[in-house]
Amino acid sequence: MALNTEKLNEFLGRFVNDLGATFHAGMVVIGEKLGLYQALAAGPLTSAELAARTQTDERYVREWLSSQAAGGYVTYDAAAQTFGLTEEQTFALADEDSPAYIPGAFELATGSLMAVPRITEAFRTGAGMGWQEHHEGVHHGCEKFFRPGYAANLVRSWIPALDGAEAKLTAGARVADIGCGHGASTILMAQAYPQSEFVGFDYHEGSIAAARVAAQKVGVADRARFDIARAKEFPGKDYDLVTMFDCLHDMGDPVGASMHVRQSLTRDGHWMIVEPFANDTLADNLNPVGRIYYSASTLLCTPCSRSQEVGMCLGAQAGETRMRTVVASAGFTRFRRAAETPFNLVYEVRP
Repeated sequence: MALNTEKLNEFLGRFVNDLGATFHAGMVVIGEKLGLYQALAAGPLTSAELAARTQTDERYVREWLSSQAAGGYVTYDAAAQTFGLTEEQTFALADEDSPAYIPGAFELATGSLMAVPRITEAFRTGAGMGWQEHHEGVHHGCEKFFRPGYAANLVRSWIPALDGAEAKLTAGARVADIGCGHGASTILMAQAYPQSEFVGFDYHEGSIAAARVAAQKVGVADRARFDIARAKEFPGKDYDLVTMFDCLHDMGDPVGASMHVRQSLTRDGHWMIVEPFANDTLADNLNPVGRIYYSASTLLCTPCSRSQEVGMCLGAQAGETRMRTVVASAGFTRFRRAAETPFNLVYEVRP
């Protein structure tokens, strides 16, 4: 076997980056949970000052700061021996209301990796693993990961992109948010459209409990309630809008869920489906975003679908054509891509 040394070194360089990133994910989760980034956002600090301000151990903090500086997540002033955050780093790491807030993505990733032994066995057996069976970091991290994108786009551009939906919500509409998780999407809509009534459904009891607490905390519990229900069984009729955020591909029977949505809508209702950005062919998804979604889908989405009836396993990179086929199978006649971001596709579906 004749090795190309240049190509080997190029590949090993990729390995070094990936291995560092794998360990680095845990560092970001630690920094977020201990408030280290928020403390650094106030101004440069030494490791001792940061430890004192956050009531943490200086030696651990010093090692953590060194890893962050090496990874470019904090800045280091060698002369002053202080660490700090640039405005851009602060925006992404310390501001939870920022559309670019990223620590949740790392909590989702590290939580997902807890399932590696079980998913390894599932490769042999074909068994599934339900969402509720994952480490709690998956549930918390998922909300933190997706919420910034929803906060930046949902009310500002996604709902306005639906034909006539915003006017209905402003006047007062009935909305069902299916697969709502911790309720981030439901609550954002309830805050923006106070005349409308919202109900979030999810089959995970823990997520529904968290959503209820979140709605109470921000004062929208009077118009945003949450109940446990599966996508094929959620109660209610004559909804003006049904939404699904990054969850249809996780369902075992997305066609059955689509049929139930159709039965629950008004004759002129809207169904908004938000899905991970994906092209229709594998070759067109072989990029950094596709890498994230295919990996997450291996650990989370595919086993989640396999754990349910039918187990269609669309995967996080299903693409527009497959989604169109799913909803058409349920009897919907109108389907279009209404909006998109680098991470999401937004579909409008009508009866």
